[in-house]
Amino acid sequence: MSRFVWSAVVCSGLLMMPALVNAAGPDPILIWPNGAPNAAGEEERDKPELRAYLPAKDKATGAAIVICPGGGYGALATDHEGHQVAKWANSIGVAGFVLKYRLAPRYRHPAPLQDAQRAIRYVRANADKFGVAPNRIGILGFSAGGHLASTAATHFDDGDKASSDLVAQQSSRPDFAVLCYPVISLTEKFAHTGSAKNLLGDQATPELLDNLSNDKQVTPQTPPTFLFHTGEDSGVPVENSLAFYAACRKAKVPAELHVYQNGPHGVGLAPADPAVYGWKDRLGEWLQANGLLADVKRAPITGTVVRNGNPLRWGMVAFVPQDKNKPRAWAMVSQGKYSIDTAHGPVLGTNSVIIYDLGSVEPKPTIEDFVVYDEGLVVDVKESGNEIKVDLPK
Repeated sequence: MSRFVWSAVVCSGLLMMPALVNAAGPDPILIWPNGAPNAAGEEERDKPELRAYLPAKDKATGAAIVICPGGGYGALATDHEGHQVAKWANSIGVAGFVLKYRLAPRYRHPAPLQDAQRAIRYVRANADKFGVAPNRIGILGFSAGGHLASTAATHFDDGDKASSDLVAQQSSRPDFAVLCYPVISLTEKFAHTGSAKNLLGDQATPELLDNLSNDKQVTPQTPPTFLFHTGEDSGVPVENSLAFYAACRKAKVPAELHVYQNGPHGVGLAPADPAVYGWKDRLGEWLQANGLLADVKRAPITGTVVRNGNPLRWGMVAFVPQDKNKPRAWAMVSQGKYSIDTAHGPVLGTNSVIIYDLGSVEPKPTIEDFVVYDEGLVVDVKESGNEIKVDLPK
């Protein structure tokens, strides 16, 4: 939390706001120690860097996020779309790496993408040093930073294995992407023309505009993606997120989209709005559900649920692991039967089982509220052969 120096000065009938003490943040890390590709000079703006916010060791999950602040590719909203987000990530055990990437008019494409790819490679190459898992490194971006994050999620390579540079050897593919009111299209009516002009200048070809309209570049290899936007956003219309989500659906890429009714562009964490402020909590739940907050192995499971000797007509079953960072698995129960495939199945090891009786399917009510059975039923999930029969108490 920022520290304030309070002042009781009254000027022109107004109480003056407290002065902020500047926060230095972590020391910058040069991601191109020998100079960035095609650097235009040796000033600070020519030196892309990361600032690493690491969670407490007893809370660290091993997950990491490279954070790309927005600013239309001409500036960086480093505080509310960078350092504040990294601090929140730390609160759920995720390491946050705030990226300062190169900007217009001094730099055009591909410089920002080179910096984002290098940041992912850098964190992956130094995973042991930072205490993160090399297979759980994502990228998050806001606005134009969301365009950069979506570009990194759709334009990646396996690294140069022949390079003498350990960083260059690493894959630039993020393991997941988080796109916050992102610029996506550079060609449609809802495109953000300012970002496109800053990124590409005045001479962009139709082919390049298409190539960097990232809804057109989604493939089955695109990593799982979380998106949030507001319907009132007039700076970058919500159609950008809708287009990327639709492309993920078409390519069968796991994706989740949250669109909030209220809120303008550039809200960051949105602490003043209790609804939009919840996007970060939805992101935390999504990370957990996708097995990104822990090393996770899942298994398929089938079974039956019986109550009073009869199959449970309509309900749900949940398998809850002991580690709260690991995802629970759940399925509908119909006519007493349930089945969960490997991709969505329970994690290996000890799981508590919870049954929810949702009632029958009748013209009249059969129970006033759903009934929960969560008394001491525990199973040991193995890699195969999981068939669990539950006989509920009367």
